[in-house]
Amino acid sequence: MDSKEKYLQEDLQRIRGFRLLDDDFMSKCFEDYECVELVLRIILGKDDIKVEKVQTQYKVKNLQGRSIILDIYATDSSGKKYNIEIQRADHGAGARRARYHSSLMDADITEPGEKLENLEETYVIFITENDVLGKELPLYHIDRVISETGEYFGDDAHIIYVNGAYRDDSPVGKLMHDFSCTDPEQMVYEPLAKRTRYFKEDMKGVGSMCRALEEMRNETEYATKKRIIERLLTRGGMTVQEVADTIELPLADVEAIASELQTVH
Repeated sequence: MDSKEKYLQEDLQRIRGFRLLDDDFMSKCFEDYECVELVLRIILGKDDIKVEKVQTQYKVKNLQGRSIILDIYATDSSGKKYNIEIQRADHGAGARRARYHSSLMDADITEPGEKLENLEETYVIFITENDVLGKELPLYHIDRVISETGEYFGDDAHIIYVNGAYRDDSPVGKLMHDFSCTDPEQMVYEPLAKRTRYFKEDMKGVGSMCRALEEMRNETEYATKKRIIERLLTRGGMTVQEVADTIELPLADVEAIASELQTVH
């Protein structure tokens, strides 16, 4: 079995075990507006939410150039903005991370000269595999309040944590059940089951998922090569030609990465 066939078999095995809590799978499934709409309606308890735009793996940069990638970035018909983050690791869903996501959303939707009073309402929603806040609740709503009065501050920046371990017959409990399912036949909500079935059982869907995994693998390999080349050029003091000879890459490839690194720095 050659390496290409080996990767294909590994990818097919991975796809069978994927859940909506897995980043690679979630990114493809939630390109579908209906799925995003369903999740937002259940979490926010608003049946009239109409999603008009969805972007997965959306990159946002701050003024210093540091970027984050938002899992799901959606806009509804009233202009409200939603960032849905899927977090399996508890440390990836800390309070300061949520604050940072919220601040970058504001920066991303603000245009020069625009009045800040016109900022759209924003929601950062963390769906976590475990109950990271530890109170055994299905949802945790975080909003700024005036400490002395307990009144809502009214800045319209909301953070919501969804307990992925929560299970009952409520809409949120059923939704979290679906997020942990590998088998679409066991899912409660048909839009999620349909989308999961497509990427696990339909020939076109499986092919699309395999291509996405291959692209991710290539991106990871490229990032690894880039780190090695950077270290050899900076810490090792090698020339571009010496790096190409050492790691057995075409000189043109190393020159391209070296040029990219100079642009970044």
